[in-house]
Amino acid sequence: MKKTKTKRIHTYDYLKLIGVPDMPARLSPFDPGYDPVTLISHLEQSAHLISCLKISMACWQVANERSTIAKIKAARRLKIPVCTGGGPFEIAVQFGKLPEFLDLAAGLGVTRIEAGEGFTDMPLKPEQVIKLARSRGLEVQFEIGKKHEGAFKKDVVEELIDQGKRWLGAGAAQIVVEARESAQGIGAFDDKGRLNAKVADRFAEGFGMATAVFEAPNKASQFALLNHFGPQVYLSNVRIEEILRVEIYRRGLHSDAFQHDNLRPKGPGR
Repeated sequence: MKKTKTKRIHTYDYLKLIGVPDMPARLSPFDPGYDPVTLISHLEQSAHLISCLKISMACWQVANERSTIAKIKAARRLKIPVCTGGGPFEIAVQFGKLPEFLDLAAGLGVTRIEAGEGFTDMPLKPEQVIKLARSRGLEVQFEIGKKHEGAFKKDVVEELIDQGKRWLGAGAAQIVVEARESAQGIGAFDDKGRLNAKVADRFAEGFGMATAVFEAPNKASQFALLNHFGPQVYLSNVRIEEILRVEIYRRGLHSDAFQHDNLRPKGPGR
């Protein structure tokens, strides 16, 4: 039997054929201490989907520094900004070592640091922090919310929006909404892990969808935020091995996402 000649179609072209639009990267996965080979492989696979890589918690401070540098260099080679998590920042501030922490981050090649007061109190003004960071070539993002005080109440939400706006006014790049590793009983999620849509909407309205970043550490929180906001929502704290699952959901290529009008591809000719 004569073999039928087939036309080579690339994945990018096929997605256009079924109506999946081009999208900017809106995902900030986190590295809680992966080995360099694993992390770099994922970055090479998914660099075009990543808006910023977060080297989270303080794991990078106790890892072999050569490994940390290798990961940061790989990210920068792939044009992925790198951000430190907020915990090391808070500890540095509490011990009066913020300048040294910023020197460390800049020296390693980090692009951005995350500021916050999730488990400490902040004695410094936003303008002070951002001036110190910028003098070292670093950007700043600010995380709103306490890590140990539960889901956000209505009056707290307005206070956090005011706080976030002060940081934006001082020059912060984005505002991150806390959800820790559980997305349960914290931030915009109740004790059962359900998204409080009114709270999430208020943050989106207060900061704008391009500025608000929602931590979404597990499948339930990721899907809930995408179902609610659609593909334009920025998500953070996604595990590196879950990037592709989140991004097929964002594009309506997951069976559950296909049931939602705001995620489902529009089909041929759209």
